[in-house]
Amino acid sequence: QIDVLREAGHCYSEIINESVIEAVDSLCPYMHYRGIAFMVDNCSFTAKTGSRKWAPRFDYILDQLAYTAIDNGKPVDETLISNFESNPVHGAILE
Repeated sequence: QIDVLREAGHCYSEIINESVIEAVDSLCPYMHYRGIAFMVDNCSFTAKTGSRKWAPRFDYILDQLAYTAIDNGKPVDETLISNFESNPVHGAILE
């Protein structure tokens, strides 16, 4: 989401608010307290439909592709980690 907002020309303060602060201060504690199912059940119809449509696809990708690749000893793509760590949004969060 951060990269999508950056590409659309949003400022870092908006990106951090919509992506990081919203998750850390609002969504994660809420999901921990009430559970993901409760949160999904109380979302808009569009959000419910989207989450229920895409969740099994993400589970499949993780279970069938990502986890099995790691179990079979495939090396982690260090470029992905490096790109994450060097993302300029980290500096904006510290400001």
